[in-house]
Amino acid sequence: MVGRIVFRRVPVMLAVLALAGCALDPSPDIRQLTQTELSHTRLPQAWKSAATAGAVKDDWLTDFGDPRLPPLVQEALAWNVDLKTAAARVEAARSAVNATAQGLYPTANLIGRTSGSATGASGQLSGAVLSGSWDLDLWGRIRYGQRAVQDQYASAQADAFYARQSIVANLVVAWYMAAELVQQKALAGEMTAVAQQLWQLAQDRQRVGVGSSTDVAQAASTFQTYKDSEKQLELALSHAKRALELLLGRYPAAEIAVPDSLGKVPVPLSAGLPSELLERRPDVSAAALRVSAAFARVGEAKAARLPSVSLTAALSSISSSVFVLQDVNNPSLGLGATLIYPVFNGGQLEAQVQFRTAEQQEAAAAFARTAQKAFNEVESALAAEASLTERAPIVGQGLAESRRALALEQVRFRVGSRDMRSVAQLQMAALAAQLPQLRLQTEQRVQRVKLHLALGSQFEPAAAGIPVASR
Repeated sequence: MVGRIVFRRVPVMLAVLALAGCALDPSPDIRQLTQTELSHTRLPQAWKSAATAGAVKDDWLTDFGDPRLPPLVQEALAWNVDLKTAAARVEAARSAVNATAQGLYPTANLIGRTSGSATGASGQLSGAVLSGSWDLDLWGRIRYGQRAVQDQYASAQADAFYARQSIVANLVVAWYMAAELVQQKALAGEMTAVAQQLWQLAQDRQRVGVGSSTDVAQAASTFQTYKDSEKQLELALSHAKRALELLLGRYPAAEIAVPDSLGKVPVPLSAGLPSELLERRPDVSAAALRVSAAFARVGEAKAARLPSVSLTAALSSISSSVFVLQDVNNPSLGLGATLIYPVFNGGQLEAQVQFRTAEQQEAAAAFARTAQKAFNEVESALAAEASLTERAPIVGQGLAESRRALALEQVRFRVGSRDMRSVAQLQMAALAAQLPQLRLQTEQRVQRVKLHLALGSQFEPAAAGIPVASR
């Protein structure tokens, strides 16, 4: 009767001991880390570079108005090898979470055995033992370890999330860089044709006695220079196509069709506030989660210095035809408890605490570095956009004046006051004046993509939230 009462009270005793475990200290979040690790980095109320007020807009891919981009983005997300690597890291981290979670629960093992004589004797011993144990996590060692792997899992998710954004941004940048090279190659072809015309005119002038061999040599050199530039641009375009194909997971055959125009300029972008940036950026969130994981590892190491208690139970049933067992109550149940107190271990446990503390300090410094990098990327992209906006009318006016000069020279040529050589020279200058404008227009789109990435803006209309640290 007494044994039954004790057996019934065992679950109650276990529950009381489990509830007696201490609560875990909360991990620092992004706001707390900003206050402690970025105390010297005083955040302004608004961006120092020119920025449009308002909330940051997602689904930025539609701003470029290119229907060819969304299918390419989906292809890259499905086949890019870097994203597959990031996904594998997430899966490994998830498996670690599942494995660590089992430490909070009791374990049970069943052992069965039978033995007899190989020569035919009748003696035989057989039985089975069901044993179980439960480490009572009184000080949070197991729970701290579980929190650490959970935060590592969330960090891997945030890294994978940021990798998706980065791959899409790189794809769009490569798309516009290839489009610029297509137009540069076309301009180079026109300039080569004009240079060849000037070379022919120099030869004609030499034949009629108004030119010199020096003029012919200079014109020939100019023609060869432009012809070489055209070949270089052709190679650069093939490299750009291969870069696109690699982002898409394709074989780098330089066969992808690329646009021959840049499309429309995106509308002005709202940049939000500096104080909101860190909670939008997936890479900052991943860095904060690594700090949280390191914090949990410190708690785990500190808890390892304290006594540990485990409960054990065993249910056995043994039979023998050789001798008579003394315990007539078969099967039998045994209960026990084990207390382990670390008395002397050569300073290993304290050294582990110091090691984990140093890891936490390193993770906190890495968070501060990632955060400062995020602020710098936004300010740099905003400054670049502002500069490009100011330069656009200057470059446009230069191109307009070059074309105006060409038009005036063509009029003079038609009335007979200028020869064809002067017209060709101004035509060459007008073509060359298109290159700065083309470079500026491409850079406007590239900087816009960089700004979206820097602000943590997502290309998807309804993307999942960024993982956050466990509490």
